[in-house]
Amino acid sequence: MSKLSSHFVCQSCGASFPKWAGKCEACGGWNCLVEEAASSGPPKGLNDAKNRAKSNRIEFVPLKSESEREIPRRLSHIGEFDRVVGGGLVSGSATLVGGDPGIGKSTLLLQVVCRLAALHKVAYISGEEAIDQVRLRAARLGLADAPCSLASETSVRDIVASVDTKDAPDILIIDSIQTMYVDTLDSAPGTVAQVRTSAQELIRIAKKRDISLIIVGHVTKDGTIAGPRVLEHMVDTVLYLEGDRGHQFRVLRGVKNRFGPTDEIGVFEMTDKGLLEVQNPSALFLADRRDDMSGAAVFAGLEGTRPVLVEIQALVAPASYGTPRRAVVGWDNGRLAMILAVLEARCGVGFGNNDVYLNVAGGLRITEPAADLAVAAALLSSLTGEPVPASCVAFGEIGLSGEVRRVSQPELRLKEAVKLGFTQSIMPSSDKARNASPTPMLRTTEIRQLSELLPLFQAEAQVRRA
Repeated sequence: MSKLSSHFVCQSCGASFPKWAGKCEACGGWNCLVEEAASSGPPKGLNDAKNRAKSNRIEFVPLKSESEREIPRRLSHIGEFDRVVGGGLVSGSATLVGGDPGIGKSTLLLQVVCRLAALHKVAYISGEEAIDQVRLRAARLGLADAPCSLASETSVRDIVASVDTKDAPDILIIDSIQTMYVDTLDSAPGTVAQVRTSAQELIRIAKKRDISLIIVGHVTKDGTIAGPRVLEHMVDTVLYLEGDRGHQFRVLRGVKNRFGPTDEIGVFEMTDKGLLEVQNPSALFLADRRDDMSGAAVFAGLEGTRPVLVEIQALVAPASYGTPRRAVVGWDNGRLAMILAVLEARCGVGFGNNDVYLNVAGGLRITEPAADLAVAAALLSSLTGEPVPASCVAFGEIGLSGEVRRVSQPELRLKEAVKLGFTQSIMPSSDKARNASPTPMLRTTEIRQLSELLPLFQAEAQVRRA
């Protein structure tokens, strides 16, 4: 018979230790070990004759289904949300939505669930707010009349017993998983064991009853979902709601999706009426752009299947102290250091005695390497004082030897630029037949080496002065 003992589990990575320590040896986190009960007895064998007699044989089926029907989708008719989840919620799927506190997760999901309530039976269970608090937010958003079932509960046992019926809801919202608890565990809500077990029970009942489950998850200071990493492996879709509180834009980004493309984004605007979807985010990100400002370049990026044009701003100023500063908002700090090193080593342009500041306008975060060429153009523009042509976009990856490398789907990027009125582009050199301009109005300049970029600025400056 096994005896109950205790061990200490890291709340950041889920690693287990027999004794408490101030630092987790697995992830390096401090003060994150919490004591939890565990069984110390030897595990029972699964292959002995007694246990094998209790087992049920599973039935295997062919890979190809006899029916050729497509997987049904449940549409919210909020275009940006449906785009990110792959065209609508799938029956029996589990979706995890994370984001910073106060970014708008509960507001967005309340809007989604009230739209879905027009055609489906939905239930919204809040473990953080009372029923009257949710009603106040619904009234502010103009959704008080939606036929949505509402409850405030944290016991997973009670939730499973309520939805495990013949008239189970089609969509179930759990806000949030860190407040749920299973009464068979001694640990507190929000611990690794409680989050893992609660999610497992909710996902099991969702698969059984074909419920589209949406779980809200808190994030840590590093921006990752709080709790065990296995939580992201258990669900079918992982979405992050990103944004800067200083801007009204919110970006819903898909980082995992078993039923659609990953790295897809949906853009929303925060208003007093909730989150409103943005049909053309490129025009919104470039709305406040000035034509005659040096240190700014327009990057033609690609987020999932959607082309997005965004302004990249750079400021190069003499360093006031001995060590120059490098500050980045919305891009990778290490990649900026690499671009500065390539400009100095391959192009002879030095930034060593200058402070360098880089910002992606609009609060969007860019991870695509194709932004290298636009960043280099913004840096050279700020250093020389010559503005990049207002009608020009740039994209391309820069290698350590100074070469400008090709990126994916250049035609899609150029078409988006033409749609917004741009007439010039700076892009990697490639096959003319493959990367033909989508319209004769777009003048394409292809370069092979980063050293070819600075003469372009000088030529444009001479034309403007003439």
